Amino acid sequence: MINEPSVDALVRKLGMEENPISRYELCVVIAKRTRQIIEQMQSTGVTELPGKQKEIVLACQEVMNGKIKSTRD
Repeated sequence: MINEPSVDALVRKLGMEENPISRYELCVVIAKRTRQIIEQMQSTGVTELPGKQKEIVLACQEVMNGKIKSTRD
């Protein structure tokens, strides 16, 4: 179970005050980035992340660090 960062913190980080994102949109962004991480790992032959970290945790950390942005089409 992921406790840090919290879902509310991730929603605030991805959204803007005048245009907040929904929890659904957060799930879509995190799932998409998690799939990208897994594909990158498979293509490079990496079997696990440092510290046995899960891919979804890495995706959440990237959102909190500002590396991932949400765009609306």
